[in-house]
Amino acid sequence: MLLPHAAAHAAPDPAPPAAAPIGAPAAAAPADDDDDLADIEAALAEDAKATEDAKAAAADDATADDATADGAAADFDHDHAAHHTGKRLDIDRPDEAPTWKQFVDNWQLFRDPVFAGMLAGLVLGFLSVYVVLRRMVFVSAAVTQAAGFGVAGSFYAAAKFGVSFDPVWGATAMSLLTAALVAPDPKRLGLSREAVLGLCFALFAGGAVLTSSKIPQEAHDVQAILFGTAVVVSRDDMHRLALSGGLVLALQLWWFRGFSFASFDPLAARVQGLPVRLLDVLLLLCIGVMVGEAARALGALPAFALSTLPGVAAVQLARGPLVVPFVGAAVLGAAAGGLGYIVAFFYELPVGATQTALAALFVVAATLLRVGGHALARALKR
Repeated sequence: MLLPHAAAHAAPDPAPPAAAPIGAPAAAAPADDDDDLADIEAALAEDAKATEDAKAAAADDATADDATADGAAADFDHDHAAHHTGKRLDIDRPDEAPTWKQFVDNWQLFRDPVFAGMLAGLVLGFLSVYVVLRRMVFVSAAVTQAAGFGVAGSFYAAAKFGVSFDPVWGATAMSLLTAALVAPDPKRLGLSREAVLGLCFALFAGGAVLTSSKIPQEAHDVQAILFGTAVVVSRDDMHRLALSGGLVLALQLWWFRGFSFASFDPLAARVQGLPVRLLDVLLLLCIGVMVGEAARALGALPAFALSTLPGVAAVQLARGPLVVPFVGAAVLGAAAGGLGYIVAFFYELPVGATQTALAALFVVAATLLRVGGHALARALKR
């Protein structure tokens, strides 16, 4: 059976020759049969060559597509940054190690995320002393998970119901709701505060995972917020973080004596006539607002780390007046937030995880210094 292209080149079968007269010599076989066979073979050879050419062209196209995809993947972060800032990173190839020159040349791109990490670390670090000394670490964990659930819920509402609102409002609202749930004394319900915190943590953590599983098209954004990939912080997020952080820090400094007195000696504070319950609620609201804003800008993971670990490190090292651990925790938190971004840039690491790991290293270093200092003091006494 001939190929369609070969059949098109094949000539129609010739008509049978007329019968020769009786007695005449037999007619010779038509010479056109050999020509037709040659045409068919030539058509088959042409089809085979066309098939080979098509295969080669397809292989070339696949190679070009792979190269294009690799280039697009290498430029993804640069394009994402350009979307927010209008400026691309001056890094030509992904295998090139970042340099200080590139960091300085593109400072306008890195400025907002570095400042956002420092500001969030500063305020959350200050608040982390209350979290640690009042043994409220689970409060910070529950509030952080609630903020992540609020972000995931905002994406879910936009995808499923067409109700669109800024994820930061979802994060802040859920953070404040959680703070309001844990602020009252739950003993009247037969529950301890730890039970309520455990319920909130598990409920909101599971809710964030379940909600994000229903919106696969937004899964990358939800994961970025839950675990922190603050490669670029938008100017709006930076402004909201600065406003919230400034107000919270100003309130904490203004009422520092009242907050610290009510937190560390509530009985004496009541005797002195301080509104201990109001101060507790305000402290939880400050934590809720700041964690919600930081979770939207940096991610839930670094927000939790910055609201606990700087306080642990500062308490390990601080000596002297009560204000010392607060100042130390604020400095360590700002260092973890800002330096974490810079380290992530040069070593090409996830930003949120790097900020968290750096804050944890501060705790390890502070613990080693304290243990070493005690050992040295005992050795000198001998």
